[in-house]
This record gives sequence, C-alpha cells and structure tokens, in this order.
Amino acid sequence: MAKELVFGHQSPDTDAIVAAKAYAYLQSKLGYDVEAVALGEPNMETNFVLNYFNEPTPRIIKTAANEVDSVMLVDHNEPQQSVSDIADVTVTHVVDHHRINGFNTAAPLYYRAEPVGCVSTLITELFDENKVEIPAQLAGLMLSAIISDTLLLKSPTTTDKDRAAIKALAEIADIDYETYGIEMLKAGTNLASKTDAELVANDAKSFTMGGKSVRIDQINTVDLNEVLAREDGLKKAMADEAAKEGYDLFLVLATNVLDSNSELFVYGEPKATVEKAFNTTLKDDRANLPGVVSRKKQVVPPLQGAFEN
Repeated sequence: MAKELVFGHQSPDTDAIVAAKAYAYLQSKLGYDVEAVALGEPNMETNFVLNYFNEPTPRIIKTAANEVDSVMLVDHNEPQQSVSDIADVTVTHVVDHHRINGFNTAAPLYYRAEPVGCVSTLITELFDENKVEIPAQLAGLMLSAIISDTLLLKSPTTTDKDRAAIKALAEIADIDYETYGIEMLKAGTNLASKTDAELVANDAKSFTMGGKSVRIDQINTVDLNEVLAREDGLKKAMADEAAKEGYDLFLVLATNVLDSNSELFVYGEPKATVEKAFNTTLKDDRANLPGVVSRKKQVVPPLQGAFEN
C-alpha cells in the first residue's frame, strides 16, 4: 500500500495539527502507510500543547504531489484552504466539521462530516467504532483540540458529542481538563510576542463568497484592550496582506476567550454586506460583536447569507 500524507488546513490551529496526528495513528492501526504533516507552523497554543504532552512537531510541507499520489484531509475540505497542489493528488479520506464548498473528487472516497465543535471529537468516535484504543498521550492532545475549538465547551458550536468526548479523553489522559484548559487557552494568547502581520495571518482562512475573495482571521486573547491598543498596526497589516494576496474583504475577529466578547476589524469591500451580516454599523471599520466567538458558526454563515441575499 502506497504511503499517504494526512494534514489539516493552512495556518493550522490546534485541531488541524492534532486531528492529523490522531487520524494518522488510527489509520496506521487499520493498515495504512501514513504520515501526519502540517501546512504551516504551529501557533503558540499548539506549541504549548505539543510541549505539554512531549509530542514532536509535525513536518511542514508546501506541496504533496512530489511525495505521494494520495492524501487524507482533516479539519477542512475547501481547496483554497488545503495544500497548494491539492488538484494533483487523490483525496481518499476526509474527516471534517465545516461546510462543504468547492470540493469534488473523480473517485469515491471515505468522507465523515458532522456538525460538531471539533474534528477530534469525530476521530474519537472513529476510534471507538473501529475498536482501537487511544493512547494516553494522544488522548491529551485530542482533548486539547476540543478545548481549543470549543473554547473550553463555551462556544455555540459545542455539542453533547464534544462534551462526551472530552470527558472520555480526560479519563484516558488522567487530566483535569477544566484546570488544564484555562492554562492552555491563556498560553495561546501571548500576543506581545507576535508582530501585527503574524497576528492577522496566524489563524486565517480564505473563502469565496458572492464572487469575492474573503479572508477571515481570529485572534484569541484574555484582554481585548491588548488587541485594541494595536488597532492601527493590525489594520495596516490587513491592508498589506489584502494587497499582496488579492483579498477583496479581510475580517479579523478578536475574541476574549474568557467572557466570549469579540471586536471585529474590517478592511476592503463590501462593508455594507458585513454590516448586514452582523446587524451592526461599522465605526472606523470596527464593530463590537458580543457573544460571537465562532468563525465557523457565527461569522461565515451570516456573511455568506448576506452575500447571497
């Protein structure tokens, strides 16, 4: 059986890195020759998780077709979020929890998608369904991914499946996930160590909406004032990145992970569509969005709807 690479999306977050590792482990137990890789450097939070559980950082790739003929995708399906030469390889497996958009294949494949808070929740289910035990270290990584994606089960994307998975994984890992989770989330919000350009690119994803190229980044913090103090620099970095990459609209959502309050920064057009999507009025290209913490559930759907209507 030929080797396959397993990876999450570009600008990887904790779930993208961990889900690739977890799914690769599972597939290896099922007889596949696989390697978990990444499409970018791990962020601060992910580095904390990898160091905490003494787990090596995955190898970073720019292209896949020069190494393998087939790949497995986790935590994404949209081509613009994947490896640059995704069109040149065969996708054999996908495990995802996002919308399906622009994705098609020439051959049948294994595809698992559910509207849960985290892909690692789905992979926990797959371990159980295939009767494969989850090692304690991997369980710690996977519960970290769920904490990250659901903001310690506070995000509106959180489901009962996420709650059940994190409790089961915590038991395997023998860890108090609530105490650990707060420490982990805080570790990922050391913004002072990042430049403005790094912050607007750190957790950014690209979308096509209404024929427009839309870029959406999220910055997690425990103090929104720390982000607001850098507003001018962040806006300049957004403008520079939009000009460089050809984005029509660039949104940055700064989220306080402790109280679920967010500030939205906007660059580009159409700003009227942004105001319509969130039922707000931009002031100096900024708006307060209380209770909005999920890009997947609370930002992308209303924005897509506003573009289409």
